[in-house]
Amino acid sequence: MAGHSHWATIKRQKSAADARKGQLFSKLAKAIQIAVRQGGADPAANVKLRYAIEKAKEAGMPKETIERAIKKGSGELEGEAIEEVTYEGYGPGGVAILVECTTDNRNRTSSEIRKLFEKGGGKMGSAGAVAWLFERKGLIVVDTAAIDEDRLLEIVLEAGAEDLKRTGSKYEITCDPSAFSQVQAALKQHNVPIVSAELTQQPKSPVDVEPEVAKRVLKLMEMLDDHDDVQNVYSNINITEEALAAVSQG
Repeated sequence: MAGHSHWATIKRQKSAADARKGQLFSKLAKAIQIAVRQGGADPAANVKLRYAIEKAKEAGMPKETIERAIKKGSGELEGEAIEEVTYEGYGPGGVAILVECTTDNRNRTSSEIRKLFEKGGGKMGSAGAVAWLFERKGLIVVDTAAIDEDRLLEIVLEAGAEDLKRTGSKYEITCDPSAFSQVQAALKQHNVPIVSAELTQQPKSPVDVEPEVAKRVLKLMEMLDDHDDVQNVYSNINITEEALAAVSQG
């Protein structure tokens, strides 16, 4: 899925700013609580929780804050009633967009996400409108300078990865979520530095759009991602470095 590590790059750059205003920690705590409620409080047996904790640690969330979120999720500590909800819609040019949220008020979040879609030149759809265009995958990114492609392919396929693609100066490794942890472990065992690792929704058939449309889509994705209840935003466009550069330049 060429180029989807580029959106992950924007997310990481934004995370630094989010952390300064406290928004990121709030989002990460909600993700941990949801993961615990869905799969239990043991990270060893809960891939989603393990991933949420890793993201929290990367962002510099204090250990006690992580533990408090786990206890809220398990019911050991009292917490707000948070639920996970996914909104589907269309962006400029009719591209498909998925928005994963955690919220304590579904009606409020739905209304606000709908307004953001409209503000960004898109439209929110009904459940099932575009979800079929995506599939849940693990995406691990490695610098091409770190290792030979053939050697990397050998390591990750043996660990259960499905695919390896070269995109510019990066390798994008795709795997089933169930193999996500073991592929990362194999890379670490062979001292291969990981640029990023995420559980993501990848488009089954990414579409190419004109640069101006891509710029508008990315602007909408950024607006959605800035909402307090939004955990992740995905689209089915091929995201190029040129499009990201255009967005960063305004």
